[in-house]
Amino acid sequence: MPPPDRVLNILRRAVDHTRRTPGRHGHLIHLQGCTELLVGGDMHGHLSNFLTVMKAADLGNHPTRHLVLQELIHSEFFYPNGGDKSHQLVDLYATLKCQFPDRVHFLPGNHEMAQMTGRQVAKGGRSQNALFVLGVQAAYGEAAAEICRAYHDLFRESPLAVRTANGVLCCHTIVPTKWLPAFDPMALTAEQYDEKEYAPGGSVYSILWGRDTSAEAAEAFLRKVESELVVTGHIATDAGFEVPNPRQLIVDCAGTPAAFVRFAADRPITHEELIAGVVVI
Repeated sequence: MPPPDRVLNILRRAVDHTRRTPGRHGHLIHLQGCTELLVGGDMHGHLSNFLTVMKAADLGNHPTRHLVLQELIHSEFFYPNGGDKSHQLVDLYATLKCQFPDRVHFLPGNHEMAQMTGRQVAKGGRSQNALFVLGVQAAYGEAAAEICRAYHDLFRESPLAVRTANGVLCCHTIVPTKWLPAFDPMALTAEQYDEKEYAPGGSVYSILWGRDTSAEAAEAFLRKVESELVVTGHIATDAGFEVPNPRQLIVDCAGTPAAFVRFAADRPITHEELIAGVVVI
């Protein structure tokens, strides 16, 4: 592990770069100078998939390509003390954000928001929140609490949605039908949120926790956010990706197989063209 003071410096720089991302409007980013976008699915601590997606993006040789990464934390990879190793992906993302501050974007999911707000997420009867903290302690010792606060700052400042010039929206999940009437798209442009927005029915909760993938839900959501297509994560898939309706694509990088999608962002594309850009790894 790198020294804690170096990690803190990188995390704080990543937070600053996130706030200064071109095209940022609160928690919505309108991508600037982007001709092609690569979107990885939920990572959940899977280092190998993270590195494969990063290599495929090849940002150094493609100056108008952007990269979106989704949900990094809570994994099945552990230290000898039982702590979760997934914080390592947050560290790597922060480093990448510092290297390509305008072209790398992180979409936090319900797991990051749960970690940040203290809303418990359990798997197999074990608190994933507690295991995450235990992992940070295993890596950084006495500096763990300060580093966790820096993680929370990064989660809180990161965008909830990214939109391309050709009308493709990337977000963790679509707002389900039951919460859509109360969902105000302008909430995405807010700089800060009251705690109620992280509770069921709140704007942040609604775009992070829903599992309604019906054609009706996707159509209504996209109409409300004025977009044509949507790329999401959140839902585990057997094939690494799923096409649940004619307007949505789900990509998943939490296991094997995994998938990402690469598509043109500067010209109109169809749903079929979006699906054709899926790469299974």
